[in-house]
Amino acid sequence: MLNVVLVEPEIPNNTGNIGRLCVGTESRLHLIHPFGFVINDKNLKRSGLDYWVHLDVTEYQNIEEWIQQIPDLSRVFLMSSHAEKSYLETDFQDGDWLVFGKESVGLSQEVLARFENHLTIPMSKLIRSFNIANSVAFVVGEAKRQIGLKKV
Repeated sequence: MLNVVLVEPEIPNNTGNIGRLCVGTESRLHLIHPFGFVINDKNLKRSGLDYWVHLDVTEYQNIEEWIQQIPDLSRVFLMSSHAEKSYLETDFQDGDWLVFGKESVGLSQEVLARFENHLTIPMSKLIRSFNIANSVAFVVGEAKRQIGLKKV
C-alpha cells in the first residue's frame, strides 16, 4: 500500500479529490497540520463524496510526529518542481511515502532538507506547477503501475 502525504494542505477540494484517489488506489492518506480548512468542511466532503468513510487517513500535528511513523526514511519521496530527477526515473516499491507540499508554495526548505529523495514531474515551461490533485494522480499512477508489474 502506498502512503500519500499532504503537508499543510490548504484547499479542501484538492484534499477531497486526493482522498477519493487514495480510496480508489488502496493507498493511505497522511495529512500534516496545519490545514487551511476544517476536516469536516462541506467542500472536503463534497469532493470526497461518500468515499471519505472508506479512506485510510491519519492526521499528524506536525512534521516531527509524522516522521516518527516512517520505518525506512530512504523510501520517502518528496515532490518538488525544483528537483532534477523525474518521478518517471524512480523505482517505486509497495509501502513508499509520496510527499506533496501545500498548494501555494510547495514543501518548505526545512522539510526538503530532511530527506534525500526529491522528485519532479516533467512539465512545459509555460506553467509553474500542476494542480496538486493531478500531481498526486500522476505519481500514484506510475507507482501503482510499477508495483503491479513486480507482482506479475
